[in-house]
Amino acid sequence: MSTESYSVQTVVIGAGVVGLAVGRELARSGREVLVLEAGPRFGDGISSRNSEVIHAGIYYPDNSLKATLCARGRQLLYDYCTSRNVEHRKCGKWIIATDQAQAERLAGIQQQAGRNGVRLDWADRHAVSEQVPEIKASAGLWSSETGIVDSHGLMLALLGELQDEGGQLVLNSPVLQAETVLDGHLLTVGGEPGVVLRAREVVNAAGLRAPALAGRWAGLPDFARPEQWLARGVYFSYSGKHPFTTLIYPLPEPAGLGVHLTLDLAGQARFGPDVEWISEEDYTVDSGRAGAFAESIGNWWPALDRSRLIPAYAGIRPKLTGPDGGFFDFRVDGPAQHGLAGLVNLFGIESPGLTSCLALAEQVRLALDGT
Repeated sequence: MSTESYSVQTVVIGAGVVGLAVGRELARSGREVLVLEAGPRFGDGISSRNSEVIHAGIYYPDNSLKATLCARGRQLLYDYCTSRNVEHRKCGKWIIATDQAQAERLAGIQQQAGRNGVRLDWADRHAVSEQVPEIKASAGLWSSETGIVDSHGLMLALLGELQDEGGQLVLNSPVLQAETVLDGHLLTVGGEPGVVLRAREVVNAAGLRAPALAGRWAGLPDFARPEQWLARGVYFSYSGKHPFTTLIYPLPEPAGLGVHLTLDLAGQARFGPDVEWISEEDYTVDSGRAGAFAESIGNWWPALDRSRLIPAYAGIRPKLTGPDGGFFDFRVDGPAQHGLAGLVNLFGIESPGLTSCLALAEQVRLALDGT
């Protein structure tokens, strides 16, 4: 029995927050769009396993994609959530130092944020204590632009607009093989029944699986197939009441922003993520890590009750450098990068990917339009 074959203008692979934002953007531009998701539900990957923070764009190097797309994406996201009634809150965050050496590092963070167009207000120990008396800090930076968002509600809104524009989401449809041909791209799609899709345009927004798909993409140059490392971060929720109404971040650490306090929209506190390098996708939460969490948090919140730390969930950051690597940027690899018309690969879309999703979608459209 031969495999059915169909033609479609544009295919987006992956129905996380970035894939849905890209699908919506391309459908609004008048394209016929099909979003393929390997799993049984949209947003089940890294999009549902993060802090749900709307980042201000503080730490990223000058003129990097992370800096520019976070800044634009933040404003687009606040406007979008307001206009579409997606629940969110601009609650702000404190970045705190616990000793003089850390306070000196805060000055560098403030300068970098200023170059990225983000204002951070300096506070000495007394000023921090007035605002968050429970915190032990020698100095702090206040970010008024940081917020939180209902990521599932955001994805529902994006999906609804994709469908309103004539786009479709197809679940349980993993892309098994891909090949670039003269007049487009051939995608072998599994599921029941499996099909071959011929598309003029394809966006690989498969998250953790994007590099693996690129690795088996016939016709894609070897230099356009990046290596990927996985950094798992676990979260612990904090049962019962707590005194916080804003986010609290320690100084950044290698490969992450440190174990920080975030809030959900109901006010529930959670801590994380930490950083653990792993060899394969695994979302296990080791309850034994609570001790290291308690030690870290206790440096700035002495009243922490360790017994109230409850294992919550884990996320995985798709890294383009390993444990010894430094900063890496988002990769939006379009025809200008790899030479294949109508193909965009998205690699290394870790934080601030959620914040940047609408700006990333714009970037993808521009890459496909050749502008």
